Amino acid sequence: MEVKRTFDLLERFQEIYPDKDDVLAGKQNGKWVKYSTTDYVNHANWISYGFMSLGLKKGDMVATIANNRPEWNMVDMGLSQAGLVHVPVYPTISAEDYEFIMNNCKPKYVFVSDKALFEMLLPIAKKATSIKGIFTFDEVEGAKNWKEVIKEGKAKEDELKDKLEDVKKSILPNDLLTIIYTSGTTGFPKGVMLSHENLVSNFKVTAEVHKLGYGDTALSFLPLSHVYERMVCYHYQFKGIGIYYAESMATIVQDIKDIKPDIFSSVPRLLERIYDKIIGKGKDLKGIKKSLFFWAVELGFKYKDTGNSAWYKFKLKIADKLIFTKWRDALGGNVKIIVSGSASLQPRLATIFWAAGINVLEGYGLSETSPVITVNNLVRNQVRFGSVGPVMDDVTVKIAEDGEILCKGPNVMLGYFDAPNLTAEVIDKDGWFHTGDIGEFVDDIYLKITDRKKEMFKLSSGKYIAPQVLENRLKESFFVANVMVIGLNEKFASALISPNFEFLHDWASRHEIKYTDNKDLVNLPEVIKRVQQEVNEINKTLGQTEQVKRVRLVPDEWLPATGEMSQTLKLKRKVISEKYSELIKEIFSADN
Repeated sequence: MEVKRTFDLLERFQEIYPDKDDVLAGKQNGKWVKYSTTDYVNHANWISYGFMSLGLKKGDMVATIANNRPEWNMVDMGLSQAGLVHVPVYPTISAEDYEFIMNNCKPKYVFVSDKALFEMLLPIAKKATSIKGIFTFDEVEGAKNWKEVIKEGKAKEDELKDKLEDVKKSILPNDLLTIIYTSGTTGFPKGVMLSHENLVSNFKVTAEVHKLGYGDTALSFLPLSHVYERMVCYHYQFKGIGIYYAESMATIVQDIKDIKPDIFSSVPRLLERIYDKIIGKGKDLKGIKKSLFFWAVELGFKYKDTGNSAWYKFKLKIADKLIFTKWRDALGGNVKIIVSGSASLQPRLATIFWAAGINVLEGYGLSETSPVITVNNLVRNQVRFGSVGPVMDDVTVKIAEDGEILCKGPNVMLGYFDAPNLTAEVIDKDGWFHTGDIGEFVDDIYLKITDRKKEMFKLSSGKYIAPQVLENRLKESFFVANVMVIGLNEKFASALISPNFEFLHDWASRHEIKYTDNKDLVNLPEVIKRVQQEVNEINKTLGQTEQVKRVRLVPDEWLPATGEMSQTLKLKRKVISEKYSELIKEIFSADN
């Protein structure tokens, strides 16, 4: 069965994996509930029939605002094969953004997860004249439940079966499948229009980077409303990998123990936290156990992606038996691959995870490119730490004269919804998509991202500073959770640091440092001095003009919920600059 449209995956399942009992799985009342191939296909069909019965026609839009759950996929496929446009929206954005999106794309119906989202969206829906109704996945008093669509679909199945087949035949690969609103770092979100071909081409080529397949299991916890996890979940379905949705971000540790996944996708910040927790446990060890733990860590950091000597491999086997098997056990014991995307991964993290027998495959892309442009390839043994891997087979990349990465291929979006002028700004007359990222090729194979074009700035001396490079270096410190490098038109680069408070609290306790709250803690001279030591060590490896001359610690953790980070965990530089404007003024005031 050739897959040209996303819903072709359903027919492929019936042909290749008819007896699969865990195509999708999610938790209900604390217990895992699995859905088979038959369950998945039936529910998708009933969704299609249900919406056709409600009068929706090809091209109409339906929004979902929900956490990861099997019902999301069922709705997604049901909409897809009925020719309806799926608009998935993050469940954690502001009411203002919800109102903008609803008025921009004008969905006919909206699915939401729970009571809180229903109550939040209800007043917005009443003002949005296009919305005919809201359905909830959870049972919510006074709200229509998604099962009503299923019930309507079941009742009209015989009547609408042939009509649905006609609609499916009319859907072309280049037809609009979805609009994904990018959270952005400034202003209102933009609606990225993606076709079936955009996403199908991407999950087909990414299927070639590893050999996992039928019988293997994936844990999914990154939001399906973002194209990264959505494409990855199509990828899992294409390969016959069972998808288990984590109950919540808070339950991931227990979910990993339950599922023992072979693969999952992540973002660098989560991998940093996993690493920090492992190292934290190592520091709690005593005597010979502690010595062996950190001997293994030091050995791991010497692992080379280009090959290792026989003597090194011998020592690594010992380290693996004594230490690294426990790292894998902490991730369920079966994990073979972690796919990392959305932001730059520190090379040292890739190195240590590979040494520990956990293959981290870093990739690169944007919502506008469906999303993958490059990814490190396990099958071809094309892996380079510090890079985002080789270019995908059906994608073309070139570096512009100013260093910007340009991309062309079947993965490039149709454009921004209702915004032709914005589309023309990023897709030129020759069809090249301008990513806004600066990069270079290593050994003519591996793409390396060096910075965001719009985020690079000049010091007053005329020297360009690439903040992401410095930020990644600073985040190598256990004391640093997040950092923003600043210095536009100033004499030197400086940084605002949001500390790793979990680690800092532990450090303060071990050194018997007393404090009342985080605001008090980050202003203590001994804390400032200790963090400055970390910065000084990193500065030794940098050129004179690149060095971070001054740092200030802030008492806040930067999160999407509090506005400093986007939903994909990118810094909202404008928001952070405004929030700490007085602190920034103080940094660059006369010497003090």
